[in-house]
Amino acid sequence: MTRNRMRLADFILSNVEPILAEWEEFARNLAAGSTLSVVALRDHAEMILRVTARDMLSPQTLQQQSRKSKGHGGEGAESDRLDGASQEHAIARLADGFNLIEVVSEYRALRASVLQLWRAAVHEADEHDLQDLTRFNESMDQSLAEAVRSYTKRVDESRELFLATLGHDLRAPLNAMVLSAEVLARSGQLDDENTQIASRMAGFGHVMSRMIHDLLDFTRTRLGAGMPLSVAPVDLESLCDEVLDEFRAAYPDRTLHFASAGDLSGQWDAARLRQVLSNLVGNAIEHGDERGAIEVAARGEGSAVLLTVTNRGPVIASSTLPTLFDPFVRVASMPSSNTRGGGIGLGLYIARQIVIAHGGTIAVASSEETGTVFTVRLPRQNEKETRASNA
Repeated sequence: MTRNRMRLADFILSNVEPILAEWEEFARNLAAGSTLSVVALRDHAEMILRVTARDMLSPQTLQQQSRKSKGHGGEGAESDRLDGASQEHAIARLADGFNLIEVVSEYRALRASVLQLWRAAVHEADEHDLQDLTRFNESMDQSLAEAVRSYTKRVDESRELFLATLGHDLRAPLNAMVLSAEVLARSGQLDDENTQIASRMAGFGHVMSRMIHDLLDFTRTRLGAGMPLSVAPVDLESLCDEVLDEFRAAYPDRTLHFASAGDLSGQWDAARLRQVLSNLVGNAIEHGDERGAIEVAARGEGSAVLLTVTNRGPVIASSTLPTLFDPFVRVASMPSSNTRGGGIGLGLYIARQIVIAHGGTIAVASSEETGTVFTVRLPRQNEKETRASNA
């Protein structure tokens, strides 16, 4: 028996207008689409439909089919055009105020419209129709995956740029407030009570300043700029002594021990390493047992130096360890016995970025026997910088 009815791809190309009409109606019923023009509502939809149909008619290898079934591109001219249209559509929808759920629901509605119209035209299906349905769903999945990827990437970039701008603009007025509070505290013109208030204001300002610096460092690394370093000869033993003395003054009730062995010199950014150690020790104070000592140790080993920070306290679950250095997971992932304040869940993330920028590694282990141990390995000289200087 000769097949004389229309294939799904040809049906789509012949019925673009009624399909677009249903797409437009659905988008108009969404909150973000209620005030948009017809052109805006149909944004890139016609291109997605036409490219999908042409992609369905093009030859496809098993490898391309496998990639599409996983929501990836199929490696072909039409497939590339489908990715491009999907990316542009997602970015346009974001600009028009559509949320991600609404973008996804558009694809669901588009798929349903095509299949309902086709079902009304084709009363009995055969094996060719099954193949066409498979190709159509693969193309729709590819387009949806690319739209979601493009949408979320643009949202992440916008959020991180906002954080960077916010952090930058807050620094100047905050520095002025801290400086004013410190001048008042040292002026001798205030009574004891008001002097203490001014000192606390300055202290809180320094806490806020560290949070802003964390935000700026976070956005710098997430936007691809990397962690800037100013490398010079550093004596890690002296740096550790200075940092721990500051913590002893701030937390006189806590016990902090430091042990050193071997050559602890290297080519590092002293300010950044101070940040690493401060974040690790501050983390130990916040989450460790108040009655237990915090042990800091530094040991020279050939071309590298090992730095460890150990505290006793609740054991960190093994399922949490892999994400411990991710941003903004501090509160959700780590048990806390103390409230140090001033943290936004970026300390460990930034510590890792600084260590990586130095060409080193950072790891954590936690058990009842050893406590929670953060281990930093720092090469005495960054191998990447060495190769660059010798090039």
